[in-house]
Order: sequence, then structure tokens, then C-alpha cells
Amino acid sequence: MRGENEETIFLKDYAETPYVVEQVELDVRIAPDTSTIRAFLTLTPRAATAPGTPLVLDGEELTLRSIAIDGLPLALTAYETTATGLVVHQPPNKRFVLETEVAVEPEKNLRLMGFYRSSGTWCTQCEPEGFRRITYYYDRPDVLAPFKVRMTADRKLAPVLLSNGNLVEQGTVGNDQHYAVWEDPFPKPAYLFAMVAGDLGSIHDEFTTASGRKVALGIYCTHGKESECLYAMDSLKRSMAWDERRFGREYDLDIFNIVAVSDFNFGAMENKGLNIFNDKLVFAKPETATDADYINIESVIAHEYFHNWTGDRITCRDWFQLCLKEGLTVYRDQEFSMDERSRPVNRIEDVRQLRQTQFPEDGGPLAHPPRPDRYKEINNFYTATIYEKGAEVVRMLATLLGEAGFRRGMDLYFERHDGEATTIEAFIKVFEDSSGQNLQHFQQWYLQAGTPELDVRDSYDPASQTYTLELTQTNPPTPGQPEKQPLVLPIKFGLIGPNGSPMSWASVAGAEVRDEMIVLDRASATVTFTGIPNKPVPSLLRGFSAPVTLTTNATEADQLFLARHDSDPFNRWQALQDVAMKLMVGAFRGTAWTDAQVGALAEALEETLNSKELDAAYKALAMSPPNEQSVARTIEHDVDPDRVHAVRGELITALVARLAPTLEKIYLTNDSRLAYSPDFQQTGRRSMKNTALSLLVQGGASGADKLAREQYERALNMTDRLSALSISVHSWTADAQALLGDFRTMYTADPLVLDKWLALNAGAPDDGVVDRVRAILAAPDFPQNNPNRLRALMATFGMNNPTQFARADGAGFRFLAEFVGDVDKRNPQVAARVLTAFRVWRSYEPGRRAEAEKALKALHDAGSLSRNTADILERTLAG
Repeated sequence: MRGENEETIFLKDYAETPYVVEQVELDVRIAPDTSTIRAFLTLTPRAATAPGTPLVLDGEELTLRSIAIDGLPLALTAYETTATGLVVHQPPNKRFVLETEVAVEPEKNLRLMGFYRSSGTWCTQCEPEGFRRITYYYDRPDVLAPFKVRMTADRKLAPVLLSNGNLVEQGTVGNDQHYAVWEDPFPKPAYLFAMVAGDLGSIHDEFTTASGRKVALGIYCTHGKESECLYAMDSLKRSMAWDERRFGREYDLDIFNIVAVSDFNFGAMENKGLNIFNDKLVFAKPETATDADYINIESVIAHEYFHNWTGDRITCRDWFQLCLKEGLTVYRDQEFSMDERSRPVNRIEDVRQLRQTQFPEDGGPLAHPPRPDRYKEINNFYTATIYEKGAEVVRMLATLLGEAGFRRGMDLYFERHDGEATTIEAFIKVFEDSSGQNLQHFQQWYLQAGTPELDVRDSYDPASQTYTLELTQTNPPTPGQPEKQPLVLPIKFGLIGPNGSPMSWASVAGAEVRDEMIVLDRASATVTFTGIPNKPVPSLLRGFSAPVTLTTNATEADQLFLARHDSDPFNRWQALQDVAMKLMVGAFRGTAWTDAQVGALAEALEETLNSKELDAAYKALAMSPPNEQSVARTIEHDVDPDRVHAVRGELITALVARLAPTLEKIYLTNDSRLAYSPDFQQTGRRSMKNTALSLLVQGGASGADKLAREQYERALNMTDRLSALSISVHSWTADAQALLGDFRTMYTADPLVLDKWLALNAGAPDDGVVDRVRAILAAPDFPQNNPNRLRALMATFGMNNPTQFARADGAGFRFLAEFVGDVDKRNPQVAARVLTAFRVWRSYEPGRRAEAEKALKALHDAGSLSRNTADILERTLAG
């Protein structure tokens, strides 16, 4: 148990609980003001537990009304309650049943952890440590037990009563009450417990498993939103079928339910058989949801469903193992999306997300390994490192073992650890046992923070027809880890000859090479290929086979050659990005690009855009230059966001001057009036069209502003309307302010569309953004306690508006710090997450760096911060 000021928790201190929980039965009586929970815990002391060892259970903000063991009330001297839990001083030295009754107040639970009421609906959020706000319990992931729950509530207020598992009984109590009994036969930790009670609409379907069992599917939502849940239901059924095909995993209960709620700190939660979702990841219709919304719904529905096996049936022994379930499940949902849509396009999108969110985390004060060895607040470790980098580590494992080898390891993982709370070490062991390979060195990826830097130099000797690659990896220091070990890097590669065709070789010597993959497992290595008749251009790190930053001695001509000829789609895209990045970084540092350089890049882009073999979604990615945050990260030190913004704008203008006819043709030929579909082909065409329009507007093409305004006015779907609005706002055209006002009026009644408006306001580059966002926050009708609204506004401002967040006068820093101090009093999780915008503050030029530090220190000196926010602030200042 821990209080607000508790010290660091260490992995090395892990110990089993002295008592085993064999069974949990809950009797929950739900009422508007105060709800009561009677808990019956069947406990047994472990063999090593000394008689009289106290039973210490977690509990927060609970009012204990009664306590008994085996039906006999306990004397006041036999137990005590504290702010963090319950202590029974001398429980029996045998199996016994602890019975407690507590009262909670869901209406007052603004933290949205534990049992709370959201827009009239009662619901729970227990991961990671919310169950202790429902009843006294061992609130930790290694305590697994079957749950049986009886829920009673007013039939009018809560006609729907849901919990984990299967519905085994329901009925009425008197004239106005009813009850439902849910039983989950699969032992689970408390963080996977869930309840929902309320007046909800729903849609229903069924899925027949590979073995022929019928599973009842339900999605519950606000009345009137039922039709907007259809795509989520379709995504669920496709996810269930895919998991059977790809991993042999069949669903195991008779019922699978999803509930959409409007007040939720997370995106979604994988509670066994009852997933609770933020409604933005369920609701979709073309008039209010974008292509990106549909794609996110599909991905997150899949992610939470896949947790049924990688998270629920097999869970974490302790929270240090969080990436065991999250990294693995992100890998699985990424693979699902690749199979459903496009492997190259989705891989590029996933890597862009990794570089945008995880690389800055790895390079700043909040860096931590995928499997940390300590923490102060576990809520702060739901990070890009756990999720996105965790997925990359699993992907490298699959790359090293091959598809069949990885599947054998996963099969053994499910067989060996089903029903257990386990560890990263156990996960790696199944792959060692199934493949016969020693993976102890590879396991270092889980233990070491930071992004490795891979440098590759090539040389060619025409006399001996030998080609050499010299590879060096460097692992920079990170907080708490000043010295690093070399990691195992799977480097997929190809050699491309002068005619653009793949090159083969007679022999290879040096580092381990498996077909077309170099395995670098030390600080440096040399690989020499013989029988090479001409100097090749190397295609390195194909498919982004390791999460590293890559530098080479490749020329711009080499990169543009790859952009035209590489058979690996990822590296074709990467080559274009690298050339654009080199031009922008050079200009930032004072080396202006030449007309010839811009012309060569434009020519390669035009060839890509005119290709008949590349799909529209890929072309949209290819024509998008690196964003400002990526440029700043590459510059690394003394960053001036205004100068970065200007340099990027100048390059786009120079490219558009050469590409305008091609971009205009793309825009006009893809402006389809077809009935909306979220399928890959249509989304790709819309993406290509809107990217072309964005470049035309940013590049100052004649009439482009008017095209954006006209598209906004005549759009038939939210994707096109929002794209036109976003393009206008981010270039702050003459129409931007008026279009923002029109959009707000048009969609004032839809909270999820309001989020889009909030994000656009917060992300605009105009100098009035701080005052505008401050006024939005202060408006009487702004929902101060809704996480979606707060994140849409302030996370966008801090993470996606570098010129205004990092203003030279410090106003952006002060504004965000003040917001964090205020919202921390109500919702520490939102506050802490928004505060991570400061993770790059030390990369700014000295003036901005000083302003950022002043804002952070002012927040620190104000005091009275939650454990969540204080932890982030302390690490941000210290890093």
C-alpha cells in the first residue's frame, strides 16, 4: 500500500502475497448517491506464511460499514483501516472467508478510477490500481481468482446491468429494483474487473467460433447512437476471425460485450468479456467521423479483443511487466491492420507514430526501458515505450525467428502460461525452448532505455569485386543508465545494382548474415561481400527492421536512386524523407539548398506520384515531407521552432512551384462524389487528394485557398470537410477564422466533433492561439472534467503546436503549466499526460530553454501536486 508521498517501488522487492485468494463474490447495490459493495473473499494462507501474519489489503476512499470472518463480526481491535487500506491483525491459519461491506460515492469520483458515474451511467476503470477504490483487496496483477458478481439497481435508472463473464441469473426485487448475476469462470486479477449499469441502447450480433460455438456479441451505447456502432461490431467480428486464423486463438466465453462511455481516462479497457471503451473509439458515421476515426476504431477494437489471450488469459506478474501484455498486443493489432489494409502503408504509419512519440521519450528525461526496474507512479508508465517500442521488440523477435518460428513460440507461450501471471523472462524462454536459440542477449532490449544509433559506411573495391559494409551501433546514456550494452539488431537489407535490379553475391564474411538480414550483436562489425561486379546502392533496415536511428554515407543521388528503384516500399518512402530532411536541416544550420537539389527531389516525387504500381495511400505518405517535430528532433540541440516552421514552409513552397500541375491533377482526378466507404481504396484516394490540397495551400499555389474553402462547403463526409478546414487553419488562410466559426455552429451538439474543433483551435500556428484556447477553457459551457475535451485542447497545444507552445516569450509554457496545476486537482492522469509535452524542453535554444525551466519550476514551487504529476515534473526537471 502506498500513500501520495510514497517512495520508489522496485522490481527487486517483489514478493508473493502471504494469502491466496481462491474466490471472489461481490454483492453490489447501486444507488444515485451512495453505492454499497459486500465482498466475500475466500482466502488461504500460503505454506510459507507464518501463523498470525497480518492480512494487508489495498483500499482508498472507502467507508467500511462491517467486517467479519467466517460470518463472525470482528472486534474493533482485530483490524484497522488507513487511508490506503485495511489490516486484519491475526487472521485464521486456515482457509477462511473475509466479508466486508463498504460504501462508495461514484457521483463524486472525478478521478474516473474505480467506480464512478459517467453521464448517468455507472461504470468502472480498474487498471492499474482502481479496484482498491471499489473494495478492500490485493490490488495487484498477480492475484488471480474467479469472480461472481450480483448487481442490484433501480430498473428505470439502470435497466442494463453488465459485468465480466457469463450472465447466469437475473430477476426483479420488489417493484422498482432488479438484479443480474454474472460469473467469470476464468481466474483474473482485479484490474480486469468491470461493471456497467445504466440506461443504454445496444446492438447485437453473434460470432461462430472455429469449433462451432456461438458467441453473443453486444455493443452498448447512448440511446440514439446504435447505428454508429455498426463499424465497431464489424471490426470485432473480423478481429475474432483473424485471431483464430493467425494465432489459433478462439474466444472462450458465451458472451462478449463492449460499452461506450463518454468520460474515460483511457482509450479502452480489455476487461474479461466486458470491454469498456471511450466512445470516440466506437461511434462512427461518415457525416461526423473521419477516415482516421474509422481506422482507429478498427485498430483499438482489435487490440482490446486480442488482449483476451495476451493480457487476460495470460497476464502480468507485476506492473514492471506491463509491456508483456501491451507491447505484444500492439504487435498483434498492427499485424491485423496490415492484413486488413496495406502492409507497407501501415508499417510506415506505425513507424511515424513511433518516431513522433517514442523516440522523443527515449531521448529525454522520461526515458525508461520497456521493462523498468522501478517506478513511483505506475499510471505514468502507460507510455509509448511500453506500447510502441514494446511492439517493435516483439517484431524484431518475429524477424529473427521467422514467421513459422515465431508462431511455434507463441503456441508454446499460450500452452505453458495459460491462466498465469507471468514475466518477460518467461516470455523469452518459450522462444528459446521452441527455437533452440539463446535469446538472453536479445532480452537486453527489454532492460535498456534509449534509441540505438546505427552508423553504416560502405566501400567498393572494383579490382577484387568486393563490397564492404562497416556497421557501428552506439547506445547513448539515458537517465539512470549512463552506460549501455550493444543490442541485437536485425538489419534486413538488399543490394541494388546500377540498373535498379537486386544484386546477388558469391560469398559473404564478417557478421552473421541470414539470407538478406545482418544480425549485429556487438558494437561494430564488418561485412564483406564478394562477387560484386559493380558498386551497389545498399537498402538498409528494410521494413524498419529495428527501432534505431540510421546514418550512412549515402549521397542524395543514392537516396533518390532508392526512391525510384528499391523493391522495399518502406525504404522507397524513407529515401524521400531523408532527402527532404537533409535539405531542411541544412537550411536551418545555414546551408541553403540549391535549385538543382530541390529539382531532383521534385523529380523523384513526381515519378513516385505518377507510378501505376503504388497505391494512393502510399503516394499520400510519399508526398508528405517530415513534420516540424521530426525536423527539430533531427536538429537535436538549440532548436528554434519558428525557424524550423519557416524552413519547412520554404521547402514546400519550392517543391510546389515545380509540382503544382501534378498536385492539381491529383486533386481534381480524385475528387470523387461516390457514396462514402471506409475501405482502403477510398481512404487512400481521399488521403492523396487532401495531401495534394494541403501542399498546394502551404506552397501558396494560385487559387488553392479557394479550393480549400469550396471543398469545406460542399463536402459530403467529415474526412473531406475536416481536411479542408484543417488545411485552412494550419496555414491560417483568410478564411480560417470564419470556417472555424461555421464548423463550431454546425456541430455544436456533437461532443466528438467538438473535440476536432478544439484540436484545430489549439493546433493553429497563429499568435492568438494562447488567448483563444484560454477563452475556450474559461467558457461556462466547457466541460472541465471530461478527459476527451481536455486532451483535445491541451494535449494538442503542447504536443502538436511547437511554434506556439514554445513561444520565445514563454507564454505557451506558462499557459500549459498553469493548466496542469489546475486540472491536477481533479484528474491527475490527464494532468500528468499533458505535462509530458515538456519532455523536449532541453532541446530548445537557450532563451526558450530558460522560459520552459521557469514555467516548470513555478509549477513545482506551487506545491500540492498529485503523485502522478509530481513524478513527471520531478523527472522532467532532473533529466
